[in-house]
Amino acid sequence: MQKPKTYDITVIGGGPAGSTVAALTAQHGYRVLLLERETEPSFKVGESLIPATYWTFKRLGVLEKLRQSHFPQKFSVQFYSRSGKAAKPFYFFETNPHESAVTWQVLRSEFDQVLLENAAEKGVEVRRGARVREVIFDNDTAVGVVVQSAPENRGTRRTGPGTTEKETIRSTVVVDSTGQSSLIGRQLDMNATEPNLKMASLFTHFEGAYRDEGIDEGATLIMHTATKESWFWSIPLPYNRTSVGVVGELDYLLQTRRDANGKLDAQKIFEEELAKCPALKSRLVGAKQLFPVKTTKDFSYRANRIAGNGWVLVGDAFGFLDPVYSTGLFLALKSGEMAADTIVEAFQKDDFSEAQLGNFGPTFVKGMEAFRKLIYAFYTKDFSFARFLSKYPEHQGGIIDILSGDVFRKDVTHIFPDMARMCALPAEVPLSFNSSQ
Repeated sequence: MQKPKTYDITVIGGGPAGSTVAALTAQHGYRVLLLERETEPSFKVGESLIPATYWTFKRLGVLEKLRQSHFPQKFSVQFYSRSGKAAKPFYFFETNPHESAVTWQVLRSEFDQVLLENAAEKGVEVRRGARVREVIFDNDTAVGVVVQSAPENRGTRRTGPGTTEKETIRSTVVVDSTGQSSLIGRQLDMNATEPNLKMASLFTHFEGAYRDEGIDEGATLIMHTATKESWFWSIPLPYNRTSVGVVGELDYLLQTRRDANGKLDAQKIFEEELAKCPALKSRLVGAKQLFPVKTTKDFSYRANRIAGNGWVLVGDAFGFLDPVYSTGLFLALKSGEMAADTIVEAFQKDDFSEAQLGNFGPTFVKGMEAFRKLIYAFYTKDFSFARFLSKYPEHQGGIIDILSGDVFRKDVTHIFPDMARMCALPAEVPLSFNSSQ
């Protein structure tokens, strides 16, 4: 029987969170294996960066690659009311004169590949076409994974037409970066859905959509529909493309639109909602839709633990927040960075307990909570940021700080007592720990 391969760290998933934690731990000389199930870079939604990603990119050493890329620069985010009126853009440089106030709008297939190649350059062993079937536990400690790889990948052999033999890989730390598949979260039944944020989205790309000029050309636009039952994003991308999507409650957007046979016409729903958003519709006159409308559920959720003995969750494997503020990539990158630091410290201390591997959790969750509260404010029908800032102009900087992602570098909580006077904000949900420890 072949002896299992052994690594210091096995990372499951080659998205931004996985590539980040892999690269930053490999820089310290640890033997890191990254297992990515897709054989080639693939399309993903979630294309907008926020400024605070700059600091993780700096540590990863990819800033120059991004500066030299064709990704549009993003200076701001701008909101449109249900009447179609545009609010003043939130320019990130208003509270941050540093170059980090400028970020990018990215094609995910290209962006994710940049980060994965960077991890490989840092010494990570990257294996594509490798599907992890389960995480192996010895009592309550993760000790490895069972992986099934594509036939052409090294270390596997065919057992029949189109099949491969499963392989056991041992490692000291297992990092779950499987996104919304949330391998460990599902295996240990740790995920809880946000009951008030059960959303869905429909999206596509257009070629030739209208863009504003100058520094506003790369802005993310957030546009309410006339009924405020849904909202659209408009994100400029390379190749004269624009990502356009609509988000609304699951029941409103999808469940009540099914025909007598229970089927959905995603294109029809998209066009019906677009008709309620004339400010966006006018920007798409003459534009060419590039692929059929796709649908996805945008359920906000979070695991009740961020780590355990021998394992850590990063990115969407830990939690997902509604996409309105483009926080997905930032939280993926930041969780990967913070997890990498705690893993390196764990090796230095020879301590791979939940307490050690999860010690970044409270800080990370505090940052997530700032975004979560702002999301609840956005979805309150009688709340508007313009009205809030008219009454409390001193909080303009705090709003920009959160939209910029400065939730770990600055204290942004001072805005919420006044915001709570105008809308209901959710109670914070603390992390749990394994009671058997």
